[in-house]
Amino acid sequence: MKNYKKKREQFYSGIKNFWPDLYGEEYALFDLTTIDQKEAESIRICTERIGKIYFKVADLLRNVDLDTLRELGYPGDTLDFIRLKTMNMESVIARLDLIKAENTYKCIEINSDTPTFIKELFSVNGTVANQFGFGNPNEGMEVQLARAVRAAVAASTKWLNETEPYIVFTAHEDNIEDRNTVLYLQELYGLPSRFIALDKLRILPGNGLFDEKGRRIDILYRQTFPIEGLITDEDEQGNKIGLWLLELVKTKKLAIINPPSAFLLQNKAVQAVIWGLHESKDAFFTNEEHKWIEDYFLPTYLEAEPFYDKQAPYVKKPIFGREGDTVQIFSSTGKLLMEEQHKNYNDVPSIFQQYIELPTVTYNSEKGKQIGHILTGSFLVNGKASALGYRVGGEITNNLSCFLPVGLA
Repeated sequence: MKNYKKKREQFYSGIKNFWPDLYGEEYALFDLTTIDQKEAESIRICTERIGKIYFKVADLLRNVDLDTLRELGYPGDTLDFIRLKTMNMESVIARLDLIKAENTYKCIEINSDTPTFIKELFSVNGTVANQFGFGNPNEGMEVQLARAVRAAVAASTKWLNETEPYIVFTAHEDNIEDRNTVLYLQELYGLPSRFIALDKLRILPGNGLFDEKGRRIDILYRQTFPIEGLITDEDEQGNKIGLWLLELVKTKKLAIINPPSAFLLQNKAVQAVIWGLHESKDAFFTNEEHKWIEDYFLPTYLEAEPFYDKQAPYVKKPIFGREGDTVQIFSSTGKLLMEEQHKNYNDVPSIFQQYIELPTVTYNSEKGKQIGHILTGSFLVNGKASALGYRVGGEITNNLSCFLPVGLA
């Protein structure tokens, strides 16, 4: 494996502003699995259909009463915020997590607010595919992404009624993945803007968000800073600066991207709403849409009872959890089979979703040949299917899962 390690190091050292290792472990594999054009096309078709279902439900949720939103687990401080519609698209960059199952793909969740895995699929994947002599299934998607980022800024500019907005891209300075993901998007944006680390930004409540020199910011691109983290943010004096920021958006003193509606869809309870409407054959969805839900969604509920009745295994997930954190897998009798070690979302309400097994793949790594479970990530950019790719790891995909590049067979 010395040979693999050396080749991998040499190859990835040639890609600037990338993170082939994370948390002291190998992240980007110097290996490749293949997909044919037909399979890639079927992933994109299902991605767009799933996106249409989510986006249709967003409109419904914006108009339900506040008590219903509270029951679905949205934090009280976000209820006015999530009803805002600042642009036509509900989410600019969203990633679906899909599991290949028989003749279809099942959506286990949408990461509509702050998805990562962007630079890997839109940029790095093509470089690896080329190195191994394969075509890139994501050819041309980087242009689509750049266009979407510019369109989002233009839509925010219009919403604010500004002519020359001051645009800032932000992330945690010390998180290599977050920082470089945001710098990549800023590079694709390609028009005047600045990158400023989150801790350098200052809020004057009711007045605005300011940079380190006291200049007021109009548009904040916060690709990796989730709203559920933001609302608990406090400064050293205990001021709730995250809530101040939301207030600036509500009073049109600041626009943020992804927009507020992306957080509306980030809540996994939305899947329980979709499944509930489907199961009751609600006329909210057309016959065609009901067929799509049957094909691409999994039974999802706000309690575990339906799985006891069906004697089916299920997964318990926190509604705002990430990277597999606090996820548990149960047998058909309700016995705990497996759980993620990280448990940072114990205080968050959960959903219960039918368990289906992840397919496996063999790949090369610094530890030798490995067999890992494969999760398909498929991007929805301004509502259109876009780049796709794979993460491999355990049965619960977490932040130690690896990026396995994909080439066109």
